[in-house]
Amino acid sequence: MLYSYLSMASKPGILTDWPWKPLGSFKYIILVPLITEHIYSFMVKDEDIDVSKLALFPFVLWRMLHNQLWISLSRYRTAKGTNKIVDKGIEFDQVDRERDWDDQIMFNAILFYLGNIYVPGGSHLPFWRLDGVIITMLLHAGPVEFLYYWLHRALHHHYLYSRYHSHHHSSIVTEPITSVIHPFAEHIAYFLLFSIPILTTVLTGTVSVIALAAYVTYLDFMNNMGHCNFELIPNWLFTLLPPLKYIIYTPSFHSLHHVQFRTNYSLFMPFYDYIYGTMDKSSDSLYEKSLRRKEESPYVVHLTHLTTPESIYHLRLGFASFASKPYTPSTWHMWLLWPVTLCSMMLTWIYCSTFVVESNRFHNIILQTWAIPKYNIQYRLKSQKQSINNLIEEAILEADEKGARVLSLGLMNQGEEMNMYGGVYMQKHPQLKVKLVDGSSLAVAVVLNSIPKRTTQVVLRGKLTKVACALAFALCQKRIQVSVLREDEYEKLDKLLGTKSEGKLVLSKSYTFKTWLVGDGGLSEVEQRKASKGTLFIPFSQFPPKKLRTDCFYHTTPAMQTPLALENVDSCENWLPRRVMSVWRIAGLVHALEGWEEHECGYTTSNIEKVWEATLKHGFQPLRVPTHLKS
Repeated sequence: MLYSYLSMASKPGILTDWPWKPLGSFKYIILVPLITEHIYSFMVKDEDIDVSKLALFPFVLWRMLHNQLWISLSRYRTAKGTNKIVDKGIEFDQVDRERDWDDQIMFNAILFYLGNIYVPGGSHLPFWRLDGVIITMLLHAGPVEFLYYWLHRALHHHYLYSRYHSHHHSSIVTEPITSVIHPFAEHIAYFLLFSIPILTTVLTGTVSVIALAAYVTYLDFMNNMGHCNFELIPNWLFTLLPPLKYIIYTPSFHSLHHVQFRTNYSLFMPFYDYIYGTMDKSSDSLYEKSLRRKEESPYVVHLTHLTTPESIYHLRLGFASFASKPYTPSTWHMWLLWPVTLCSMMLTWIYCSTFVVESNRFHNIILQTWAIPKYNIQYRLKSQKQSINNLIEEAILEADEKGARVLSLGLMNQGEEMNMYGGVYMQKHPQLKVKLVDGSSLAVAVVLNSIPKRTTQVVLRGKLTKVACALAFALCQKRIQVSVLREDEYEKLDKLLGTKSEGKLVLSKSYTFKTWLVGDGGLSEVEQRKASKGTLFIPFSQFPPKKLRTDCFYHTTPAMQTPLALENVDSCENWLPRRVMSVWRIAGLVHALEGWEEHECGYTTSNIEKVWEATLKHGFQPLRVPTHLKS
């Protein structure tokens, strides 16, 4: 039935698209009249100030914040797996389809604005009236719920479904904001329906600011809650008040509608499904099953951290549309969010505990990504070193306690100065069952396979980390000349490699080489300017170099394309493209899949060829080098 329903989604009807769709990201310009009048009314000290008009713009912001809080909560809970309803993951196509969830808020704001001007009794509303609240409640429970039930059933008729409602049902696994992803024509019908209590109280003079705001907030709350993919209504509530079962739906109740399609049509009150016989027989059992479901135990944990204060928005728990694109440095519009950014910084400082960011499934293995609430700049401060190491250690012990098989250290959680590439924890806790992986072997393998064929010499620039030294050794063994630009780096490498360098390690001042391997702090602006045209810069660190040249090529940081078997991929890992994963994250997953029993941390490195072949075997693919550079 699922596929037959989705196949109908190819006949868009009239008024499918929003009127402002051609404006793209400039759509907010339509709110300028509303905002302008709001500011004007506030600035001009008129004795007859319309409080209801003044409250409109703050109410729009509240609705956006309210919805975003639900999105973040739902993604956090589903990442942990507690009370999860549907196991299937979310992919990029759903995020793209649902990115314009604020369209309906803008649409409502415009209609409320026009109603305030043109509807008799729609302006200068009193702050509170009890009779209006009661009328609103009765009209919603009666006409609104009843008419919605039959409208919803009509939308499932093949004619209307194929032209309109199938867009909403494209999301089998729902997120809170799935609730408002409908064609424009449907939103018109819903607004007319929900305006019954509003217009009635306006025309009878019983409306109030509180009643209007509370009713719309109630609609948002119930819509968001019902489309969460986890159960949150406690069983004791229905035990204490049995009639609530007929007047309050649950997320699992509505989730069945997205899976079965022909059952559970009600808006928020299952009462009408009971009356007309469309109640899904498995509603109660799915509800009980979801409530009993415990937090998922990860098989693999990847430990990362925040990068910049603005990176909180790029997390999967932040703004879904931002997280679905590669992270870019903050732009001017991010400054508009500085109050929220400041609050998030304070929250991470107060909470200061590792939290689950994302959960992926690869075959039967659960990979969770945990984040430490610290920023790049804090990792560079000596005063923060001990507290960060304590957080990393606590995360390792927690993963060990939860039965994780492997924990991989990402970004700056594995520096030599920080913890000797994770070796400190291995020495401190020799009885650890969880295997620590720093991903250095796979990082070396990926960089080696990113170097164009027939390359005979490369420049090695940057901090001489474990990866850099392993790269230099591997390249010398392959009879590729490794040129170092600084004397101190040359002396350190020469002492480390000795005769193993095969005479291929040289100190050079030439900038004519076409392939540069770049590490942290290893590519200054002056050196980039001196590099010859067409130079390929290949990073071997976890952070990309700043791109200054348009006539040169910049490879991504060590990463690989993920196989389709990796599920629930709907966000980008930092600055990497879609469905591309850093090798430090992949290394932990491969380590677990292969069942290797040793740690890969400290100053030891695994067999590079063995790690590379195992990674390819599991479906991970190297990223493409520019075609003309391959030969």
